[in-house]
Amino acid sequence: MAGSDMPLEELLEHLNRLANDSLSLWDLPEGARARLINVSENATYLVEAPGGFRAILRIHRENYHTRRAIECELEWIAALDEARAVVTPGHYLGRDGQAIQVGRAPGLEAARFMVLFHFVEGTQPDEEGDLFAPFEELGSIAAQTHLHSIGWVRPAGFERLTWDAEAVFGDNPTWGDWRAAPEVDDRVRPTLEQLETTVRQRLATYGKGPGRYGLIHADMRLTNLLTDRNGTRLIDFDDCGFGWFMYDFAAAVSFMEDDPRVPDLKEAWVRGYRKVRPLSPEDEAEIDTFVMLRRMALLAWIGSHIEAPEPQALAPGFAATTARLGAAYLDRLGVALPAGTV
Repeated sequence: MAGSDMPLEELLEHLNRLANDSLSLWDLPEGARARLINVSENATYLVEAPGGFRAILRIHRENYHTRRAIECELEWIAALDEARAVVTPGHYLGRDGQAIQVGRAPGLEAARFMVLFHFVEGTQPDEEGDLFAPFEELGSIAAQTHLHSIGWVRPAGFERLTWDAEAVFGDNPTWGDWRAAPEVDDRVRPTLEQLETTVRQRLATYGKGPGRYGLIHADMRLTNLLTDRNGTRLIDFDDCGFGWFMYDFAAAVSFMEDDPRVPDLKEAWVRGYRKVRPLSPEDEAEIDTFVMLRRMALLAWIGSHIEAPEPQALAPGFAATTARLGAAYLDRLGVALPAGTV
């Protein structure tokens, strides 16, 4: 959970106190308590109360989203649900009638934005099981969100992050510089430098036409799908922003880009996508470029979030695997690696 120099264990103690002390901001059943269930960009809590009440509290990382950006996330979630494009989770208003609450706690330098979401029943697809049907459904869901993105008139002052090449490779990258990630050494750096150059060139040629680029979920992994007898819901729009539509497939294979099933999963995703929205051969041909863009973003993310348990677990070998994947991608394109590269 980058954005604080405080050790993670100490930070979580303060956030846990903030979560429970802030529950009075909403009209919740007596005895409600918050329990940490995930920490990444934000800290996420399961709120439970006697009688079976459950909700999801998100405490936002400081200096990541502005209040207006969070409002825009909630506006798109509501618009998608209202248009029946996809089923999304709702949220609770605080006692003051506001969706976004602000909380302070001793030990935290800055106030934190908080949103209390409805609890969504369901289970995530098993990543160790048969993923082809889930990926086909995920492709259809992605296409539905993209169609809505193209046709939706966004509210005035709409503000979200941008997930383009500049956000990954530019002077002020959103998730940091991939060169600062663990194990980025002289063995892998030349390949990764060539990979960045090639991805930048291809995306500049591909362009940001209105049928290719717009408002996207940007983290449409299976872990953000919940399915039960009533259907499938798409959750966690915290990273939604402006990017290429095909980036949503790249996000779907985050951290599993080297899985031998990925080519077949891509075929299933594309098949589901085309059930809802046409996909040109040019768009399909560039999907692997977006996989590499996302993989480089994740490499940077590991480096800038290394104090958290998940990046620490992912770091060993991640840079080397990224270079191996990049070398295979460059070879398919006929791009020569720098002399002496292994």
